[in-house]
Amino acid sequence: MLASVPSRNLVVKLKYTNNSGEVARLSGRVLMATLKMIVKQYCELGHRWNTPIALSEFGLSVAETEKTFGGLDEDYHISRHLHFSKAEGRAYQISGEKVTHVAMDAAITHLL
Repeated sequence: MLASVPSRNLVVKLKYTNNSGEVARLSGRVLMATLKMIVKQYCELGHRWNTPIALSEFGLSVAETEKTFGGLDEDYHISRHLHFSKAEGRAYQISGEKVTHVAMDAAITHLL
């Protein structure tokens, strides 16, 4: 089974077994790798912490954006540092809500 971690110019693929303990451990690694890439992109785009940025600026496809940010939003420790909002622009379905922007707290870096 393969897991993809999208980034603006990179897709990381990890192969893992069907052993449920192994899958859970690697899924956590994939989640943290994804978080690191998203936080890095947020900073590189020149935005200050707690400033909304259009999800479309991350350069992912609609499906990748929804899967990536939806996965991050499912983790309590991560989601409390992500603040989704709806404004002008392309809307994405994240955790059952239509949103266009995300803002991040600086404290998210403590998770990296």
